[in-house]
Amino acid sequence: MILGVNVDHVATVREARGETEPDPVVAADLAVRGGADGITVHLREDRRHAQDRDLITLRRKMSVELNLEMAATNEMIAIALKVKPDLVTLVPEKRAELTTEGGLNLKKYRKKLKSAIDAIQGKGIPVSLFINPSVTDVEVSKEIGASMVEIHTGLYANAGGKKQTEELKRVRSAIKKGVDIGLLVNAGHGLNYVNVKKIASIKGIRGLYIGHGIIARAVYDGMQKAVREMKRLIKGSCK
Repeated sequence: MILGVNVDHVATVREARGETEPDPVVAADLAVRGGADGITVHLREDRRHAQDRDLITLRRKMSVELNLEMAATNEMIAIALKVKPDLVTLVPEKRAELTTEGGLNLKKYRKKLKSAIDAIQGKGIPVSLFINPSVTDVEVSKEIGASMVEIHTGLYANAGGKKQTEELKRVRSAIKKGVDIGLLVNAGHGLNYVNVKKIASIKGIRGLYIGHGIIARAVYDGMQKAVREMKRLIKGSCK
């Protein structure tokens, strides 16, 4: 089971100040050094976090899987075909959302998604669809030609008790269906150091894609070292 690390939240901090740091490309390199099997970046239409230059630099520097999350728009399809990531994951995108809120509406956008899949996979780039934990959505994903799916684990991650158990069953069923009909199956969204083990124990998952939980932990784990280094520089300059 591979681990893909999403570095969007590093770019979010950078863009909040309009600075050059923190750099998601540097964060991606550190993630790979830590054992990440892939790097994910979501190039949004409004460029709220990752920028085109980030994607281009990541493509040039990354030796691991580069997964481009994007909406199925003509602009993004053109960018994908030019940059040629290792994997494209089509996701729903709303301008007002803080993060991706759910899986693709396959019923409403079936024709549009099939067209995007055909265009991208026709150039040799596999396409994954970010979908809700639904057996029906898995079946439709196969019908319209996707190479793989990523099961949305957000409802599971945000639930507790009996509700979480029910959501876990939905995730398990969707994953099993995907494997049974010959799709590669990934999972992600909302996973962290508390809830990941139950998902990781499910057989058949190709990879887990995790961003916020890892970036949040990195802030905590690195804070003490960062402050200590700044104190050392200040003290050294006061002599």
